[in-house]
Parts: sequence; C-alpha cells; structure tokens
Amino acid sequence: MLKLTPDDTLLGLLAAHSQHGYQLLEVFRDPDQLGRVWYVSTSQLYAVLKRLEQQGLIAGTQVTCADAPPRTEYTLTDAGRARLDAWLDEPSPSPSLRRIRVEFLSRLYIAGLLGRPAGPIIARQRAACRRRLDGLRARREQPPQRVGDLALEMVRAQLEAIVEWLDLCEAVLQPQE
Repeated sequence: MLKLTPDDTLLGLLAAHSQHGYQLLEVFRDPDQLGRVWYVSTSQLYAVLKRLEQQGLIAGTQVTCADAPPRTEYTLTDAGRARLDAWLDEPSPSPSLRRIRVEFLSRLYIAGLLGRPAGPIIARQRAACRRRLDGLRARREQPPQRVGDLALEMVRAQLEAIVEWLDLCEAVLQPQE
C-alpha cells in the first residue's frame, strides 16, 4: 500500500501560484483550507519540497525581501503540471476510507482552487466505491459469523455511507460550477 504524502496536493497549491514554504504550511494549518484534511509538520513540508524539486516537479528560486530573510519561492514545472493533471484526473481512485478522507478531499480542494469542475472527480470516486461495494456484496454468502466477516461488513457499511456522502459533496459543490 502506498504511503499518503502531500506531494500532489503541494503541486496543486503551486499550480495556483508560486509560494514559499511558510505560505504553503499555512494552507495545511488553516481549518478552512486543508487543516482538517492533512497534518503536515514544518520538517515534513520542507522534505517534500526538496524531494519534489529533486524530481524536477517544482523549481525553487531565492527571493530577497526588504523586511525578511531570503526565502525560496517554489513554482510548478511542466513535469509537475503533467503529474498534477494525472492526479486530478485519476480514472480509478482508491475506495479506501483513509484515501478518500485525505486524497479525495485534497483533489476537491485543489480542483476548486484551480477552477476545475468537481463533478468528474466525484463521479470517478463514486464509481470506484460502487465497484468495491459490489464486490463485497457478491462475496457475502451468509450472515457474518466470524471476526473476518464482521470486518468486511464494516467496510461495506462504510462504503455505503461514503456513496451517500458523495451525493452530498455533489450537491454542495455542483452549484458552484
């Protein structure tokens, strides 16, 4: 299983406009932005920025300010834009509750920031959840009898709730489009 990292979310923030690390960190701390979605420490943020720069996805430029020490301002490269577009247009996102809570909400936030419609992102997430839900329903042979059966029932119930919640996401975000 892939580790959740804010890499693609950072690319989206930089697609909106060039920023330095402290500005980016504020987005992850503000509960009206991504503060309820991610916890990103200062050291984690700068480690991710360094990695993204080494991968050629962002470029950092030293900027001097009259009333502050020099800062590195980051911009998105063409390769970073391509990766961001692939992430936003992921055809089959994960139906994992954890990934939905972090990646899906991050996609919605970044799409809104960039003026992209939320509808296709929501539709792809709903389709992925329904595929997983259909698979779980097909495996159900009898009422749960063991802990493993109960675990699958919990996942099924969560996916049913998520599909309903995705309807709410659509209702809230579609009028803005």
